[in-house]
Amino acid sequence: MPYHAVFSPDFEKTLRRLKKRDRALFERLGKKIEEVVEEPEVYKPLRHQFKGLLRVHVGPFVLIFEVKGDAVQFLVLVHHDKAYGR
Repeated sequence: MPYHAVFSPDFEKTLRRLKKRDRALFERLGKKIEEVVEEPEVYKPLRHQFKGLLRVHVGPFVLIFEVKGDAVQFLVLVHHDKAYGR
């Protein structure tokens, strides 16, 4: 089943900042987004208050997304230490 990417406003803002500040991480993130859009079901589902969301690591960051129909909606990219409200 082909999927397409949808970005939340917060995620788009993060992408714009990242493109200016850390080009290497921005490019790795782009590749990871392509991989996720190809097969989003293979990534780890989250639990408890994050139920229904999935995640994948990109270096020290966590990319959190959800699958809705044929769309993969990317919600947030956040450092692992802050990702789960600890």
